[in-house]
Amino acid sequence: MACVCNLAGSVPKVEDELESGRRRGKVKIQAEDGKSPNSVHTPIYLDNHATTPVDPRVLEEMLPYFREKFGNPASRNHSFGWNAGKAVEKAREQVAKLIGANVKEVVFTSGATESDNLAIKGVAHARNDKGDHIITAVTEHRAVLDSCKRLEQEGFRVTYLPVRKDGLVDLEDLRRAINDKTVLVTIMAANNEIGVLHPWGEIGKLCHKSGVIFHTDAAQATGKVPLDVVKDDVDLVSISGHKMYGPKGIGALYVRDGIRVEPNIDGGGHEHGMRSGTLNVPGIVGLGKACEIAQEEMTAEPKRISALRDRLRDRILQGVDEVHINGSLEHRLAGNLNISFENVDGESLMLGLSDIAVSSSSACRTASLQASHVLRSLGVSDDLAHSTIRFGVGRFNTEAEIDYAAGKVIEVVSSLRELSRV
Repeated sequence: MACVCNLAGSVPKVEDELESGRRRGKVKIQAEDGKSPNSVHTPIYLDNHATTPVDPRVLEEMLPYFREKFGNPASRNHSFGWNAGKAVEKAREQVAKLIGANVKEVVFTSGATESDNLAIKGVAHARNDKGDHIITAVTEHRAVLDSCKRLEQEGFRVTYLPVRKDGLVDLEDLRRAINDKTVLVTIMAANNEIGVLHPWGEIGKLCHKSGVIFHTDAAQATGKVPLDVVKDDVDLVSISGHKMYGPKGIGALYVRDGIRVEPNIDGGGHEHGMRSGTLNVPGIVGLGKACEIAQEEMTAEPKRISALRDRLRDRILQGVDEVHINGSLEHRLAGNLNISFENVDGESLMLGLSDIAVSSSSACRTASLQASHVLRSLGVSDDLAHSTIRFGVGRFNTEAEIDYAAGKVIEVVSSLRELSRV
């Protein structure tokens, strides 16, 4: 058995914490049909990096803004508009509080992809009189990489930093790459495929010391790990609602006061002129509530989820050999487990796990037959990359589901290997 990580350690029990969370109303695992959280009902959802279910508390907060409180916050002459405006500002406060920002620094968007585009292109265009050089990493989300590729077509120069075998950027590589024409560094907080957490605080300090603006795509990290934009010297942060138990189609961009960003969308001058368009009030309310819940549960939830992730990891490793875990486990999102299985056909593996919702790669690149660019950047072969599964454990998963998933993986991998020997 080969592994790119330290796999030592026991699996803690979490039943008592789950029960305590249910009593407090903070962990709602029981299904609406009354089924027990200790039973397993397929399909099981373990793809929480692709998207998360909307938390019932978030949905409850949103519902009035589809009907009774349906006003447009830009309507300043009546109570419908006033009430919508108040809801938007409350949500802005909730988002700002989660990341340690000022409310005036939060810009609502349609999601992290738009936020990435606005941050990267907006800063590059606003600062092209100061320089034409941008730095990013080879393992970034396509929203970042493709934005950089677009800017290259316009004449900007982009440095794509490699990563170490554990998936992390080497700070010395970044230090050497910065020059007097560098206007922006964009490196994600948490990788969407292998879950590794880059040292954004150290990156931010390095950038500020060099007079360079620092943007981080924190779609996967926001609400799951502490992020303080002041303490960490981060200038722009991309946030996504549906990655943190909020609705799809809503996100935010934190823009540090004083940073000039050229808008991608022109219109009525909404959101401080950075993002025109009628505001998605129900979505904004849902994002705000999701941020509030995440802040309240920031201490307990990652512990519970990491215990489930480690339980899944250990059971799989005990049941099958020739397994590789991709990326650092020391610096990693609590719910992420990215595993490659030797001598297994990837397509057959996914078909065998049809009652478990997992991903063979990022959900944003499933239309591609190419091996994951993230795994290839770590030195994983194409064959091994195609037999890789990304598990995303989340808020509503149970031990019973984890045990079922581990057992099914062991059964399918063992069966496929046996068949290949025939």
